[in-house]
Amino acid sequence: MRVLPTTIDGVIAEMESIIVECIRTNNRAGYFAALYYTVTCRIKKGIEAKEFEDNARMERLDVAFANRYLDAWYTWQSGGEPSLSWKAAFNASQHWSPVVLQHLLLGMNAHINLDLGAATVETMKGEDINGIHRDFNLINTILASMVYKVISQLNQVSPFMSLLGFHATNTNMMLVQFTIEQARDGAWVFAEELSRKEGQVALDCIHTRDLSIEKLGVNLANPKKLAKLTTLIIRVFEPNKASKVIEILKK
Repeated sequence: MRVLPTTIDGVIAEMESIIVECIRTNNRAGYFAALYYTVTCRIKKGIEAKEFEDNARMERLDVAFANRYLDAWYTWQSGGEPSLSWKAAFNASQHWSPVVLQHLLLGMNAHINLDLGAATVETMKGEDINGIHRDFNLINTILASMVYKVISQLNQVSPFMSLLGFHATNTNMMLVQFTIEQARDGAWVFAEELSRKEGQVALDCIHTRDLSIEKLGVNLANPKKLAKLTTLIIRVFEPNKASKVIEILKK
């Protein structure tokens, strides 16, 4: 069993190795890895600048949160079965048709909608979960502040992305931010529910959540009718080499 990191520097090192591997193998799973790497580096800067209410606790949360992704990744790479939500994201990375944005949203779906709540409960075990609510919300502020950069990067690799209505205008940036806020709020509700459970009941709660988030992921990866045609048009004009996209998203 692989030993997972215990510090944010260790998390960043693991992510860097995943990115290198995905670039080497042209693996589209590297899209989310690159995005997550930049977010983690930003959170590290926030911890060093003491932006959070409890910076030591924020590092523990960041590590617990990231380790759920790292565990899913290494489980998948070794031929095992990660959570259903991550399986939907990793399965999509094996196919040509999903656009870059779909891959990013699939990763966010699994990681925020499932992992964030579970990691929050793990971090606050034995304490009142409401004690971390302010810092939990501050993560969303950091994500929102990075939206413009991410949208600009996507425009470089996906010139027809505006067909989906996601381009770098204030209105549509707000639309993306709102999506993140919805995911965060759902993660908090899940964390509150999970914090009241223990043992097998808690595991059952996580599994039930995983089943519902998997459905969202499957729908993200397989849009219907007109949306499917639109994403196909967008995909035709995106780079075929995943390594090129990963390099841009990592900047």
